[in-house]
Amino acid sequence: MELDTMNEQPDTTAAARGAPPVATDLSRDGAAVWAHALTRDFTSGRGRPGKPAKTVTALAGVDLAIGRGELFGVLGPNGAGKTTTMKILTTLLFPTSGEVRVAGFDAIAKPREVRRRISLVSGGDNAGYGILTVRESLWMFSQFYGVPGRLARERGEELLDRLGLREKAEERVNRLSTGFKQRLNFARGFVSDPEIVFLDEPTLGLDVESARNIRTFLREWMAADRTRTVVLTTHYMVEADELCDRIAIIDRGRILATDTPQGLRTRVSADRRVVIELDTGTPVDALARVPGVRLLRTTPPGEKGTIGVHLAVADGRALRGALDVLTIEGRTIQNLSTHDPSLEDVFVAIVGRGLEEIEADEARRRAEGA
Repeated sequence: MELDTMNEQPDTTAAARGAPPVATDLSRDGAAVWAHALTRDFTSGRGRPGKPAKTVTALAGVDLAIGRGELFGVLGPNGAGKTTTMKILTTLLFPTSGEVRVAGFDAIAKPREVRRRISLVSGGDNAGYGILTVRESLWMFSQFYGVPGRLARERGEELLDRLGLREKAEERVNRLSTGFKQRLNFARGFVSDPEIVFLDEPTLGLDVESARNIRTFLREWMAADRTRTVVLTTHYMVEADELCDRIAIIDRGRILATDTPQGLRTRVSADRRVVIELDTGTPVDALARVPGVRLLRTTPPGEKGTIGVHLAVADGRALRGALDVLTIEGRTIQNLSTHDPSLEDVFVAIVGRGLEEIEADEARRRAEGA
């Protein structure tokens, strides 16, 4: 059995937008965003005699260098430190220690200079004052940034069209659905035409079509001016792979790797990846003993009631050996797919566990603590 090849995905990175594939000036003064040895500790509770307050370390020495014109992704699970990093870079939070420069300015010493040149869009449905209409809300945020009246109106009207908000232009914000609130939340981040846009989980809670429209808008916005820079945090692998010129993988407050998506893939084995959907049943540890096969992980039962067995296989002979083992054990194969190493595979290789596993463990801990 020969391994199938996946269809090639369209190139949406900087090279495809007509910009250099990776920004060349990543120096302290030349980068759009530069951070060194960022740490941030939080104190939990007030403490009492004999039992001091607990200190939680959200960032444990983060280094970043993001070039002008780059779409840079920060990929990691919930609680990895993504949002804390974004808050520091956007002057909403001071670091416990470390240096940070944004748009050429010291973000700690000159936060107002930084704020004039950036915008921040966070996931969720908090889109502003509920009594205002969508059009009024865009106007209000344009005035916060001092955008001249005529230009503010032009940008507002363009954003209404580009982000599918035209039909809701005269509707009050508090009557919008969560999806439309998030579209408005995204739109207001661009009304000032900032140098650098920070997007913290911008497609969180959006339907597939809305998320796709936002990604399309983002690529077109950057293509119109090669000096524009976007910093994106996400835990959606596909979104990071589709959009980003470079990606930093963060976990437990540390940057573990930074490279282009393709560069990250080359860090894992060149073996092909195979995902086999099986009926639920006994473990499949025997697959790890097949020559040329590495058992990477299994994923829990999904909607179809099957488990996913993720393998790295050297060649077609190794895959045939794995299928023979499953047949001997009487397992029923529901589906089989093959692909080159993905960002999920990279993440598992670097972090040691998958996003689904991390988030499942976090959900279980929250449930046990409730």
